[in-house]
Amino acid sequence: MSSGRAPRRRFTLLAATVVAGVLVLSACSGGTKAGGGGNTNFVTGSGGVSTVAKGDRTDAPKLDGTILNGKALDITDYKGKVVVLNFWGSWCGPCRAEAKHFQKVSQETADQGVQFVGINTRDPQKSLAVSFEEDFGVTYPSIYDPTGKLLLRFPKGTLNPQAIPSTVVVDRDGKLAARTLAALDAEKLRKMIDPLIAEK
Repeated sequence: MSSGRAPRRRFTLLAATVVAGVLVLSACSGGTKAGGGGNTNFVTGSGGVSTVAKGDRTDAPKLDGTILNGKALDITDYKGKVVVLNFWGSWCGPCRAEAKHFQKVSQETADQGVQFVGINTRDPQKSLAVSFEEDFGVTYPSIYDPTGKLLLRFPKGTLNPQAIPSTVVVDRDGKLAARTLAALDAEKLRKMIDPLIAEK
């Protein structure tokens, strides 16, 4: 019986990797389709930012792994803070365009209880991601997720990242509060996170 499970497990892992690859690679080509399927409880505003009312939010999935310097990170360690998750790849042009804006806003909001965390995906070599962060002066941590497995932890119908870049904001209670599927500048990023900073 155990011999039958191993091929099934390998097939499931392969299928998940292929799905993540197709999702990520098709997304960076400029698609910004919104939606979560089923009965979603979020509203997408004219700026392309989807938000969920405080009482209707769902828990963020478990997001943990090894950051680019080799240390372990789990976003639950930041509960009580607003966590800005930026899904990026060094191969992605829009990610390069928004990197300096994310670094700027991360510094501006650090003393307001905001923690930025990058999720680096589809980079086959960690050195590519490290070089990206050095080039753009990014100082907040990024989890190295070359197969895109963290993207698949978001339940369908929630504020799941469906493109690279995507940005998902987790509120102070560890719940999914806002998402955009497009690159952001500093002004748009602040408009996305300032209401969550102000929440009590």
